[in-house]
Amino acid sequence: MIDGLLERVRRQKPLIHHITNQVTINDCANITLCTGGLPVMTHALGEVEEMVASSDALVINIGTPTPDQIDAMVAAGKKANELKIPVVLDPVGLGATALRTDVISRIVDSVEVAVIKGNAGEISILAGYGGSVKGVESVGRYENIEQPSCDAARKYGCTVVVTGAADIITDGKRLLRICNGDAMMGRVVGTGCMSASVLACFAAVEGDRALSSAAAMACFGIAGELAAKREDVKGPGTFKPALMDEMYNLSEDVVKRYARIEEVALI
Repeated sequence: MIDGLLERVRRQKPLIHHITNQVTINDCANITLCTGGLPVMTHALGEVEEMVASSDALVINIGTPTPDQIDAMVAAGKKANELKIPVVLDPVGLGATALRTDVISRIVDSVEVAVIKGNAGEISILAGYGGSVKGVESVGRYENIEQPSCDAARKYGCTVVVTGAADIITDGKRLLRICNGDAMMGRVVGTGCMSASVLACFAAVEGDRALSSAAAMACFGIAGELAAKREDVKGPGTFKPALMDEMYNLSEDVVKRYARIEEVALI
């Protein structure tokens, strides 16, 4: 299903423009490089349209929103739409505060998004089902997140990626479950934001967003699995650099061997 996509990313070296979380900006830049893309991290309103015009995908992450940054996100998103450059939206902390909810409403009302990636609480809220987010973490149990995911994909005309023990991906027509990854990925600040960067790398080279998202999440998850098994990994502090190394060293053969992608009945 995803054969050759990682190699395509590395051959094309897409430029990924980030307007992103200041807490994890360095991690996002590094994982983009390790995946095979080229990162640029700028949110100055005066240059975002020009920068996105030379990019192959745009990541919008509302993790640390400021008024100027929000304006830049909308401006860059509109320019990306004009040039048919895919936009990956990470609605970090949606529902935790009124500001974040308002920001996401403004973005999805103004910008056509190719991929929305969030945790179960964020996607459930986005789809109108309600949910609970504490800070930027999903709180509570979401036994049937597939239904809100499909509803959100259809509502916004995009591909939705829900991160969790198994990642759910749907474009409203297909529903995929990615069973790669390791629990240690949830114990390191930044892996959620990093996954949006990986999603953008693959979206930049493959127009089927469900397929590109499946490849991205499988590759990132496999890198996490391999990192967690290393003898030099003793905990979160040693896991993060190991994750970067494993993503950098990932090959098509390893992806083919370890990828666990299931297509499930559409909701």
